[in-house]
Amino acid sequence: MFVDHTLESAPAASRRAMEGTVRHLGHLSPAVARMAASPHALEGFLKMSALFESTTLDPVAREVVVMTVATRNACALCVDMHTAKLRGLGAAEELIGELRAGSPLSDERLDAVREFTLAVYATAGAVPDAGLEAFLSHGYTRQNALEVVLGIGTYTVSTFANRLTGASH
Repeated sequence: MFVDHTLESAPAASRRAMEGTVRHLGHLSPAVARMAASPHALEGFLKMSALFESTTLDPVAREVVVMTVATRNACALCVDMHTAKLRGLGAAEELIGELRAGSPLSDERLDAVREFTLAVYATAGAVPDAGLEAFLSHGYTRQNALEVVLGIGTYTVSTFANRLTGASH
């Protein structure tokens, strides 16, 4: 069983990252509190997350990647956290509902992101040319394709850690 670490109970090497999370979110999420058991996993996820947030994919497209990973990997905590993030971005409730259900998206351009994310997972990155071309045909770039891979890696770490530690319930 994993414990919800506090700033006082966490390994010393996790505390700086935890403090940064509290400053950023205003609270310590159960995911961070439990991932703090491994300073390396926590810092790795937070660094990867910051890198993903700085990509050229627009914020809603990034959230499509995250929600696609979260629903695929059955991380309820991630779905809830990123639902709130989508609402903060002003995303339509229809889009949020579709993402939460793991359904095709009414917005064809955003659905191209969802489909590409699923194709990367299904093929372990060996997406057929037609799959990449379908993604690119919606105005995305090869750089964006690699940014989707970064997002998948980032949120695979998060969803797997949350499920392992029991934070995803």
